[in-house]
Amino acid sequence: MGEKDSETAPIWGKTQQRESSNIHPVNIESSTQSGQPRSLNRSRGGSYAERGRGAKEFRSWFSWLIPCFVIANVIVFVITMYVNNCPKKSGDCFAGFLGRFSFQSTRENPLLGPSSLTLRTMGGLEVKKVVKGDEGWRLLSCNWLHGGVVHLLVNMLTLLFIGMRMEREFGFIRIGLLYLISGFGGSILSALFLRSNISVGASGAVFGLLGGMLSEIFINWTIYSNKVVTIITLVLIVAVNLGLGVLPGVDNFAHIGGFATGFLLGFVLLIRPHYGWINQRNAPLGKPHKYKMYQVILWTVSLLLLLGWFIVGLISLFNNVDGNKHCSWCHYLSCVPTSRWSCNREPASCTTTQLGNQLSMTCLRNGKSGSYILANPSDSRINSLCVQLCR
Repeated sequence: MGEKDSETAPIWGKTQQRESSNIHPVNIESSTQSGQPRSLNRSRGGSYAERGRGAKEFRSWFSWLIPCFVIANVIVFVITMYVNNCPKKSGDCFAGFLGRFSFQSTRENPLLGPSSLTLRTMGGLEVKKVVKGDEGWRLLSCNWLHGGVVHLLVNMLTLLFIGMRMEREFGFIRIGLLYLISGFGGSILSALFLRSNISVGASGAVFGLLGGMLSEIFINWTIYSNKVVTIITLVLIVAVNLGLGVLPGVDNFAHIGGFATGFLLGFVLLIRPHYGWINQRNAPLGKPHKYKMYQVILWTVSLLLLLGWFIVGLISLFNNVDGNKHCSWCHYLSCVPTSRWSCNREPASCTTTQLGNQLSMTCLRNGKSGSYILANPSDSRINSLCVQLCR
């Protein structure tokens, strides 16, 4: 399913016959034996993809799974906003013309989305519920939730741009596993370090695809040229995005965990036969090994590290280990405090007093107080007011 009978090409460019690509297979066929220029050998021998035609590792696939992931994320967001029902539960809403689907006030959620209480209800990652409430499924469900329209658009556009290209190259099974397992790895690291906040979003899974793209170049080193330029470009893209992750409100631990998981998983899932095997795979005698020794070593080491990470991470998480106690500086990887913002991630907590129609509230975090004329406010409304008061 999803297979397409057409020529395949590496993710980062076209085959060697197309001169304008940034990265393409290297033609290492010797031209000395024929005495002809290398360019004639190139046109006669064909590209790496053409020579690999017929081998299962070089099929070109139709991309359908990644678009399905995007549609699923959008549907989940719509359902989340339906459950949120800001006009009924909060009252202070943005874009009220959307009715039940209107957003929480921008003071509470600047990303144009639901309340934190709704995200918790829908399956956001909350460490206490995972560890003490036996709700380990939140490590997976949080990857399908988003904090708002802005959050959703950024992740889905990135997923379409990166994911569809990778799925066409490697197929829906490998890229689907890379996406899902990377998101899971990002959730584990996030849960180990962000102990008090609710975490949602597909960013960890998307960063896993970036990690897989990078490791795929290393594991298939012999089939690409211009490798250094491509690696530098990828590293810069990842570095910029991780740099933005030190801003408040961004779960950079999910990014880092997803990228690291995807990087290791890329060595395992995206390995391809080396160039020499493609050239001589139909030779009657002397056919080389399908994979070079360095590929086998990278595959084995990465698989062992990946298994070790999941075993240690899950055991630590369900034993309620706080990663911050073992790494005093790691919190700076997710937020760097400045004079313009604080990195206090403690959830909003307030004391409330109801006298008739008057609700008095005090934020325990900053000491601010407020009074509101409300008769029998809902828990969602009280939580919304508390979040705004504690900002």
